Amino acid sequence: MTSTDDRVAVVTAAGRGIGAACARKLADEGYIPVLLSKSGAAVDVAEELGGVGFEGSVTAPDDLAALVEAATDRYGRIDAVVNNTGHPATGPLLEIDDEAWHEGLDLVLLNVVRMARLVTPTMREAGGGSIVNISTFSAFEPSPDFPVSSVLRAGLGSFTKLYADQHAEDGIRMNSVLPGFVDSYEVDEETRAKIPMGRPAGTDEIADVVAFLCSPAASYLTGQNLRVDGGLTDSV
Repeated sequence: MTSTDDRVAVVTAAGRGIGAACARKLADEGYIPVLLSKSGAAVDVAEELGGVGFEGSVTAPDDLAALVEAATDRYGRIDAVVNNTGHPATGPLLEIDDEAWHEGLDLVLLNVVRMARLVTPTMREAGGGSIVNISTFSAFEPSPDFPVSSVLRAGLGSFTKLYADQHAEDGIRMNSVLPGFVDSYEVDEETRAKIPMGRPAGTDEIADVVAFLCSPAASYLTGQNLRVDGGLTDSV
């Protein structure tokens, strides 16, 4: 069990990229990280940070349940959750088959719904907590390059607002971060030219925003879909 001063953060898809950066930043902020990744790399990241890691998929309800159970059994609390995940299928809009749409639903929307079901009772009993979903800039400015992500993460934005409104009185906040292009993937010159800041984000820059949303400094911020995209999107 943790001491009364310890805080615990669950981070999914935490073996590399944004997820690993969030785990490291939250550990720097004093959270004990409980991490999950499909590759198993989160086990090594957690060991480095003094937490615990597991191999599993955000698309598998049993893996999410085991992750949350391990966190509560081992530490007795969950203060923050970062729902990070991979990328769903791409391709011409009407050539994406039903199976790919259903896989995308599990990957980018139902994973958050399922995690919320699992952690809400624990957070409510503790008097609050923070859930941050890693979404994408195309959730509200759809891109034909990312059709499944654009459509389903728009739904995630709606879920974020509905959940936040319903659980605000419990002290539980939910927000989504909408990154643009990030340096964990190669970004070509044509894409760079579209970004007003002229470069992709560093994963640490996304992690800084996530850590802020998890912190008491963001205590009055909930139900928001916050674009962190270097000015890429135009919509208000």
